[in-house]
Amino acid sequence: MKYEIIGDNLQMVKIALSHGEKINAEAGAMVNMSGNMQMDSHLKGGLFGGIKRMLTSESLFLTEFTPNGSEGFVSFAGNVPGRIFPVDVDGKEFIAQKDAYLCSEEGVTLDVAFTKKLRSGFFGGEGFILQRLHGNGRAFLHCCGDTIEMDLAPGETIRAETGLVVGFDSTVDYSIELAGGVKTVFFGGEGLFLTTLTGPGKVVLQSMDIAKLAGSLIPYLPTQTSGD
Repeated sequence: MKYEIIGDNLQMVKIALSHGEKINAEAGAMVNMSGNMQMDSHLKGGLFGGIKRMLTSESLFLTEFTPNGSEGFVSFAGNVPGRIFPVDVDGKEFIAQKDAYLCSEEGVTLDVAFTKKLRSGFFGGEGFILQRLHGNGRAFLHCCGDTIEMDLAPGETIRAETGLVVGFDSTVDYSIELAGGVKTVFFGGEGLFLTTLTGPGKVVLQSMDIAKLAGSLIPYLPTQTSGD
């Protein structure tokens, strides 16, 4: 499999597949494809696997793409302005926020992961269900805005707004902590909780929170007046 990430902040990934190669994608992510590319929707992992994907806000079915005969290509893009980045999960696990998954090679399994501490899920703002990528192959994830990638050393800690955490290696410890004291919570404008990530492992952050983006647009959306 060969791939090319095209664009700047409205990116898509173009993937070239040889005959017999397959790639799975979130339903509705396909942008364009060669004429010999075949599509087939299926329940990867069976009904239980589909239900687990629905728990992470993904679709029940995945779409499988494979070229017929000669080499073909297929392109995918996310549903918000942002960037696409690859994750190699050979022999390791990567934990990602729900909605981040875009597509992956056939050997990659998409599963459910729960935060280690229930209070992290209930009070962290993103829910306590995350995505767990494992198996063999490469996956492509999509973030909102720009990406910030960091390799944390053992014991190294960073804190970030919860909605800006795209994903991290399973070796990274993940928890939620109160953002300062009472004045900071109510007057600091940084939200009630922050995510604490402790290495070792890779961490990927995004520069924009889709929930905040949606909230900032609400005042400008047309509203229906009474009597219409």
